Amino acid sequence: MSNHETKVQANHLEIEKSCMKNYDELTEKDLRIQLAASYRLVEELGWSFLIFGHLTTRVPGPEKHFLINPYGLMYDEVTASNLVKIDLEGNKVESSNWDINPAGFIIHSAVHSSKKHAHCVMHTHTNAGMAMAALKKGLINIDFSGSAYHNRVAYHDFEGVTLRRDECERIANNLGNKSILILRNHGLLTTGETIAEAFMKLYTLESACQVQLMARACDEPYEMVASNIAESHANDLKDAASYRLAFRALVRRMLKKDPSFIL
Repeated sequence: MSNHETKVQANHLEIEKSCMKNYDELTEKDLRIQLAASYRLVEELGWSFLIFGHLTTRVPGPEKHFLINPYGLMYDEVTASNLVKIDLEGNKVESSNWDINPAGFIIHSAVHSSKKHAHCVMHTHTNAGMAMAALKKGLINIDFSGSAYHNRVAYHDFEGVTLRRDECERIANNLGNKSILILRNHGLLTTGETIAEAFMKLYTLESACQVQLMARACDEPYEMVASNIAESHANDLKDAASYRLAFRALVRRMLKKDPSFIL
């Protein structure tokens, strides 16, 4: 193995290890790489919606500054260095060749500004997520992933494209102390103290939406999971360490497939 290959391997291992850290142990460089990896993973998993939808994370420091995708780039074009740093008003705080989607950040600012530990917010417009957001009952206890979110999903009614800042307070109030929000007639949103946590919640939520749409399309009664079993199931699965380990494995996959996101 050449010196270059040895250095690359060591760098990739450090990137992997950062996925296991607490938020207060992460540098802005760590967060940029993890967030760029998340955009690539969203594309890889087929969850992207052209240039729309956003994944954001707060960077360390007393200022409330955040990283967001450059408006106009596809998700597989996002890199650690072209992520744009903005404030809570959506203003750029560092020079960038790219603008951001101010309407897209309104939803995120509603959460970041009101939830102390919501360091990362992820919002998608997947077909399954938007279909679930159109169902009156929302998620029900009929599958492994959906039951893991028993009494843990909040809902926000559709008010049209999110352009009005007065909607921020309603979004924050509807989310309450939960970390998962279904935006009715719109899509999915998850939050987390770390990027790993927010991403794996989104993965589980997306899985629940896909499975339930298939099951609920069948013309036969559901095998419901009892509330007490669902509650026990949800409590048994809330292990942040397992989220981080799974996210690390996904980042490792992207490092093997196309590590250009780290640049």
